Amino acid sequence: MYEQKSRIEDLLVRMQKYAQVINLSSKRKELKILQSESQKSNLWDDQENARKVMQKLSDVESEVSEYDQIVGELNTLKELSLEEGELADSMLSELDNFEKKVEKIEFKSYLSGRFDNKNAIISLHAGQGGTEAMDWTAMLYRMYTRFCESKGWKVTVLEETSGEEAGLKSASFKISGAYAYGYLKNEAGAHRLVRQSPFNADALRQTSFSLVEVLPELTEEDSPDVEIKDEDLDWQFYRAGGHGGQNVNKVSTAVRLTHKPSGIVVTSQTERYQEANRKIALDLLRAKLWAKAEEEQKKTEANLKGDYTPATWGTQIRSYVLHPYKMVKDLRTEVESGNPDAVLDGNLDEFIEAEIKL
Repeated sequence: MYEQKSRIEDLLVRMQKYAQVINLSSKRKELKILQSESQKSNLWDDQENARKVMQKLSDVESEVSEYDQIVGELNTLKELSLEEGELADSMLSELDNFEKKVEKIEFKSYLSGRFDNKNAIISLHAGQGGTEAMDWTAMLYRMYTRFCESKGWKVTVLEETSGEEAGLKSASFKISGAYAYGYLKNEAGAHRLVRQSPFNADALRQTSFSLVEVLPELTEEDSPDVEIKDEDLDWQFYRAGGHGGQNVNKVSTAVRLTHKPSGIVVTSQTERYQEANRKIALDLLRAKLWAKAEEEQKKTEANLKGDYTPATWGTQIRSYVLHPYKMVKDLRTEVESGNPDAVLDGNLDEFIEAEIKL
């Protein structure tokens, strides 16, 4: 009996600590404000802002209700243990489940970075290797979209360039969901695939690389330190193909934006209207400029310590081997899996959580 009560008390204490880490009281205040905003009659006059309000409301509401539900049910178990002395076997099983729930919710306390709670923008770029590398990039695209589906996150394609024979030369997509950037930011770097080539008649062993970039979705309010001047921008418009319906093939709706001082180029082509693609391109540029500034700051700090490794082609973070044996290995955490098919199907939690906890 004492052990049962002790376990319940321990779980309640852990939940209290979690509430302090995420500043639950401020989230409750934020929830009331968002609920009030969502009920305004003119909310949908600005559809983009309305979508942001409703998404934020859903995220905060989910976070608060998850906490309240776990604590409420733990308190119920506590009362039952006091009344009955011993918990029934079914209740003990519930207690085991609660320990797993608390461990899961505690994991969010690792996601305390400045923009960890933001949506994420992932960009994939095929490395050298022609069709083989482009096919690998398409495989990574599927892996990340499947992972996002398992989390209940929405994936919106921003740009994609198909390979001549197969796969993708590049692709960018936005992931909308609570803590999407926090979960995915450490996926940035080069990903290596080793397999028998399906594009070679002799089925030779082939090594391919694809670069993954991960950025937070930022607004002007999020990054006031990122200055974007109109005179520094070079806009180009062209006809897009693929997503967006027939309209994109008839009108110059696609956007290519060049930031002249930095040389950064971004594109957006999947929306049906040019103005929508302009905004996506501008937001993507803002995120890239923020990332560039962050990288430069890290480089300066790391150089003072004598250690600096940027997230570029030289920084391979994970190997996926399909031949002559099967294994996925993360080179930072040493986490391994002997089931690469499952990993490529989106089962990334073990790898992602291990890196976040480093």
